[in-house]
Amino acid sequence: MLRDLRTYLPTIMAGLAGAALAALLGIPAAALIGSTLAVVGVSALGLKVGLPNALRDLAFATIGVSLGSGVTEEVFGQIGTWGISLAFLILSLTATVFIGRLLLTRFFGLDAQTATLASSPGTMSNAVAIAAEGTGDATAVMFLQLMRLLALVILVPPLAVALERSEAAPALLQTQMSIFALIALLVTALLLGMVGGRLGIPAASLLSGMIISSAAHAGGIVHGATPAWVIFAAFTLTGAVLGSRMSRVTLGQIRRYAFAGLSTVATALVVSLIFAMIAVELTTLPFGQIWIAYAPGGVEAMAAIGLSLGLDPAYVAVHHFARIFALVFIVPIALKL
Repeated sequence: MLRDLRTYLPTIMAGLAGAALAALLGIPAAALIGSTLAVVGVSALGLKVGLPNALRDLAFATIGVSLGSGVTEEVFGQIGTWGISLAFLILSLTATVFIGRLLLTRFFGLDAQTATLASSPGTMSNAVAIAAEGTGDATAVMFLQLMRLLALVILVPPLAVALERSEAAPALLQTQMSIFALIALLVTALLLGMVGGRLGIPAASLLSGMIISSAAHAGGIVHGATPAWVIFAAFTLTGAVLGSRMSRVTLGQIRRYAFAGLSTVATALVVSLIFAMIAVELTTLPFGQIWIAYAPGGVEAMAAIGLSLGLDPAYVAVHHFARIFALVFIVPIALKL
């Protein structure tokens, strides 16, 4: 037990220090970005980093519960107006997978299966699990997915703030839910997440948190948002998880796949920006809000970024429901073509 604590303590302390420093500097999505970079830095110094799965799942479930807190009875009247945005989200995901696959096979010599999994814009754990089962090159998929994730966690928040052209998105709910309601939602979300994880559902804890919290808030059973300090802690742990994943990258992988990874990230960003700009012209929704939903990062990271930037939590939650389920269908179809 003490040995495990010594293993995890540097990661937790580095994450907290990085999150606090980034918040003091006023960086967008400070807790997430600061924690990620700090843990990557600690790993580069040669220290072993990592977090237990229980803490990881707790952080993801907390983000899911926070997103679901914006789904009230009034939201169901808005879902119809989000139809265009959701349709372009599906088109954006499909284009990102196929254009990324074309880029990696034509110019970098990867096989089609590896290129497809490496180009999947979200649900990284699912893509890596498929590769580990013998589909494509698992090492290449892991490195390219990690590189995409780290680059987007760092780049997306400041870009979303800088490119925002519309009025600010709605702020998060001001009233806070009771600590007892929060604990009940988290326990239920974690239990469902365990079941979903065993069934192979991507981002199971995040998804279960969104479902439980959305249902409770829409039904009037629970009221209010997750306390700010809880959200900050969840972002910090999420960043530490992302930073720990980067510790698996070797110098050999960097030399071999770095340019391919940068090219994939740049292409995915351009594709998402194009579709977001089209959706903005066809809707009255803020650009930053749409782009966070379309940005080709991991579901957990992009959901956390959307929440930390104060974007409409209901919109973010609905679009990440759609993102998860769309990728579950898009990736297998792309693998079979």
